[in-house]
Amino acid sequence: MKFHIEIDCTPEEVRRLIGLPDMASLHDLYQARVKEMMEKGITPDIVDSLIKSWSPVGQNGLDMFRSFMTSFGDGAKGSADNDGSKPAKS
Repeated sequence: MKFHIEIDCTPEEVRRLIGLPDMASLHDLYQARVKEMMEKGITPDIVDSLIKSWSPVGQNGLDMFRSFMTSFGDGAKGSADNDGSKPAKS
């Protein structure tokens, strides 16, 4: 036996129905701060501190991700250099 139930409601109504908190004011505050930072000009230090604070495992996770992306980029560069049209250098 199968039931098909279709509910027509907005995302806000669903959030209230299942008891999720209203995050609109927090979202507005976040947007205001990002806009303020954009107007002042973003420096690499600001980006680095933001990424560190957003990273779930802190600096160690960020370093691991950075090393992974570096090794991935080096591998992609190596495969692009050796696309089969010329022999690989030994």
